[in-house]
Amino acid sequence: MMKKNILLIEKYLEELFPNPKCELEYKKDYELLIAVMLSAQTTDKGVNKVTKVLFSKYDSLEKLKNANIEDIKEIIRPIGNYNKKAKNIIIIASLLLNDFNGSVPKTHDELETLPGVGRKTANVVLGELFDIPSFAVDTHVARVTNRLNLVNSDDPLIIEEKLKKYFPKENWTNLHKQFVLFGRYHCKAIKPNCHSCKLRNICKKDQI
Repeated sequence: MMKKNILLIEKYLEELFPNPKCELEYKKDYELLIAVMLSAQTTDKGVNKVTKVLFSKYDSLEKLKNANIEDIKEIIRPIGNYNKKAKNIIIIASLLLNDFNGSVPKTHDELETLPGVGRKTANVVLGELFDIPSFAVDTHVARVTNRLNLVNSDDPLIIEEKLKKYFPKENWTNLHKQFVLFGRYHCKAIKPNCHSCKLRNICKKDQI
């Protein structure tokens, strides 16, 4: 039954999102890294609004490293937790320049030495920038996969490991983005579009 459901989920997500894209806007590798760090506890839409200003004014790692932290705080204030995130931006810029020759590192261990960068952020960066198979688990992925009976846990690491067992490695990065978009626009936290969903028969929410 699980295998049948997994195939159904894959087929439907592919139907809805045949070419899923990361919705964070960036032009340079380090911009994505910073944008993902900023996206914690806020929306991609909100992050895009502030990074448009941030990366226009500070258009290099050198400028970010030497930026006035009060100015950074003011720019990113709308997304919340701006004091800590502003500090993270400056430290990340400094570490990338000093320890990684100005490049975004390509391993979990190296990425997670940067402030504000945890496993989810590292997974997004590895999958998006370097096409390294990764299954990032955010609130959307956690909600959707629990509702679809793929997992029964709120622990991101447990969810990630379960999903990696269920789905082919070459599909991990793509599926992450598909689950995110599905959770963002269809299987929403409040008022999900259950009536039009082809997965409603295998969903916990439809069984309540």
